[in-house]
Amino acid sequence: MKGQPTSVVVLGGGPGGYEAALVAARLGASVTVVDRDGLGGACVLTDCVPSKALISTAGFVTNRATGGDLGVGLADASVDLATANRRILDLAEAQSNDIAARLTGDGVRIVRGTGALLGAGAVRAMGVDGTAEDLDAEVVLLATGSTPRTMPTAQPDGERILTWQQIYSLTELPEHLVVVGSGVTGAELAHAYVGLGARVTLVSSRDRVLPGEDADAATVIEDVFRRDGMEVLGRSRMAGVQRTADGVCVTLTDGRTVLGSHALLAVGSIAQTVGLGLVENGIALTESGHIEVDGVSRTSVRGVYAAGDCTGVLPLASVAAMQGRIAMSHALGDAVAPLRLDVVSANVFTSPEIATVGITQNEVDDSRGAARSVLLPLATNARAKMDRFTHGFVKVFAQQGSGTVLGGVVVAPRASELVYPLTVAVQNHLSVDQLSSTFTIYPSMSGSIAEAARRLHRAAGQPSG
Repeated sequence: MKGQPTSVVVLGGGPGGYEAALVAARLGASVTVVDRDGLGGACVLTDCVPSKALISTAGFVTNRATGGDLGVGLADASVDLATANRRILDLAEAQSNDIAARLTGDGVRIVRGTGALLGAGAVRAMGVDGTAEDLDAEVVLLATGSTPRTMPTAQPDGERILTWQQIYSLTELPEHLVVVGSGVTGAELAHAYVGLGARVTLVSSRDRVLPGEDADAATVIEDVFRRDGMEVLGRSRMAGVQRTADGVCVTLTDGRTVLGSHALLAVGSIAQTVGLGLVENGIALTESGHIEVDGVSRTSVRGVYAAGDCTGVLPLASVAAMQGRIAMSHALGDAVAPLRLDVVSANVFTSPEIATVGITQNEVDDSRGAARSVLLPLATNARAKMDRFTHGFVKVFAQQGSGTVLGGVVVAPRASELVYPLTVAVQNHLSVDQLSSTFTIYPSMSGSIAEAARRLHRAAGQPSG
């Protein structure tokens, strides 16, 4: 009927789903979110929020333990992991409840359960109580996320062999935690448990930890890992994990074994796209099972969009949220621009953190001189000295000639905050001169970003070679 609001059904209440629902409601749609586990999804309940809260706890322990170096007498820090994990899960639940309250406050209906496509314009929601409801859906957003990848030879049991979603069930600090996988999740949790006081062995199949990150940054982090007492086994691929009488045995493909009290599996994730009626209704999937989408989050079927980890675009909450917002703006006729992956900023929450935005060092190296870079160690920064920070740097990439900022890397405490001026510069095509001529606080870490930009300034008449 003319004048009726557009019916929107969102499957999944993670960042992609709930941000899309908020946009759709603001644009006047009738919105229903079908969510199984709780608003915020795995990001809030079992992944980003809990892991960063655990990392924050570990940082507090480390700071107390090293207070003597500052001339401050502090009692030895001890960890009650049961209390720490209870606080972390309570925090995650509170965040989830806040998101739910905001959605309902904006008129969004929430159905607790799972959903699947029935065909054009229809979704079947199966409630957790077993009841079924068919929903009209002129627009559908698929935001069902992903789940930890496991292997037949390494099956989690929730007690000794754990995924990153299960690790918050621990009530005692592991005597020896073996972390399998040195990507972002593995590196973050491995370093957090070192900070909490556990013995940690990190099994990495690659030459270095964090193989997807800037090589200079990853080298710094691996050096810090070893300095802090972590054992890093490079070029070591897991063959399997088994329970022993009092712990676990991790077997490597070369026959070596690593004995520990617990094992954490951080070997990637798989898209949750099975059982949603996707293939049956013509939704194109990749070989890995992810949903194919274009720059405005459209799938291969008209009126059906997708956002977040189920698309495999970039496994970041910020990207999922942006995909969801773009999808609803496009579907409901609001002004919208396609997703720009070249301006996405990302962060690894180790200590120090690694934040990146824009082009990479490899791309600069391949540019045949079209781009330049400067790496400025933070060891000489006055604020870094005050905070006893000795590892890290600021790296800025700029276009040859114009000086346009193309990207950057920050390795520092709170790099997730420090990278913002570089992100603004990349997003808005600012030059290194504009970046460096902006006032910074002294002393501050951000002063080193301006200094790095100044070093990329090319004086008039200076040769470009």
